[in-house]
Amino acid sequence: MNTPRRAAVGLSGGVDSAVAAAILLEEGYEVLGLTMKIWKGNIAVAEGAKHACFGPGEEEDIAACTRLAAGLGIEYRVLDLADEYEERVLEYFRREYLRGRTPNPCVVCNRELKFGFLVDRARESGLDFDFFATGHYARIEEREGVRYVKRAAFEAKDQSYFIYGLDSERLAGIRFPLGALSKEEVRAKARKLGLETADKPESQDFIAGGDYAPLFADRPPEPGDFVDGSGRTIGRHRGLPYYTVGQRRGLGVSTGPEPLYVLKLEPEANRIVLGPNAGLFAEGLEAADFRLQDPRRAAAPFRAAAKLRQNHRPAPCLVKPAADGACRLEFDVAQRAVAPGQSAVLYDEEGLVLGGGVIERAIERLD
Repeated sequence: MNTPRRAAVGLSGGVDSAVAAAILLEEGYEVLGLTMKIWKGNIAVAEGAKHACFGPGEEEDIAACTRLAAGLGIEYRVLDLADEYEERVLEYFRREYLRGRTPNPCVVCNRELKFGFLVDRARESGLDFDFFATGHYARIEEREGVRYVKRAAFEAKDQSYFIYGLDSERLAGIRFPLGALSKEEVRAKARKLGLETADKPESQDFIAGGDYAPLFADRPPEPGDFVDGSGRTIGRHRGLPYYTVGQRRGLGVSTGPEPLYVLKLEPEANRIVLGPNAGLFAEGLEAADFRLQDPRRAAAPFRAAAKLRQNHRPAPCLVKPAADGACRLEFDVAQRAVAPGQSAVLYDEEGLVLGGGVIERAIERLD
């Protein structure tokens, strides 16, 4: 008799990770549940705030995971990564916002914590497993010896954008059991199995309540000026972290019948440029820390489609890799609200994630 292969599954307390664990059990794997503890309780989020990835609701999630593991008959461990989360995710988030950028904490958390420290710490503690699985809606495909993250079969729930930072070597030890399923199919399977999380609402916010202010309690952002395109002061803002490129609501400024939007944040002057919607379109962008899944692609420009945020329709573009991890994208059609700090993720026509990086600046007109 062969010993069953062992799978570690990242459990979050939600329906997706629960069903991922159940699927692997059905496939004959011995399953180990892992949860990373990231909440220290030292940030004053609003009481009764909406559930989120980071917040006091973590205790409830761990309790749900404990019940799930008992019901499925699997081993379960909680690993404390609160210090690593503080350093790699929260500090990054604060630093980027204070620089007038719009960071994506989910990208960093997945790359550094969930598929990094959690897996490594589990193995260092003596836990043995053949691969690590999560409830992400994504797939993995190998081409010419290179493993790629691939868009989920059902695009409405695709999460490949958030995990573009997983290189080919790390993907060798990762599985996504939900990659071919829809959300409705996952919930139906959870109900059939009698899982308590079957109809649990999804957690969309980064921090409980969706209010970032508590993260800056020890270093309050400084108010500054709203200015128009000519630099004329037209109002006051509350602090750079409360605004992002493309924002319209909550500005409290009007200069006429045409709505105003955030066009640009200027951290050196602590001011925010407002203007009409037409000013939000860019013909290209420059990115840094750009990672190509197959480094051979960096030898010459190539075509791809770039996703600039999770809900953005990939835009056809010419990709021009440069030295030192820089990259320039030139869009076929100008794109709206290109926000520095967000990630630009490249896809081919079959949904393979070719690479991605962090947006440094929008190019309003191509040279």
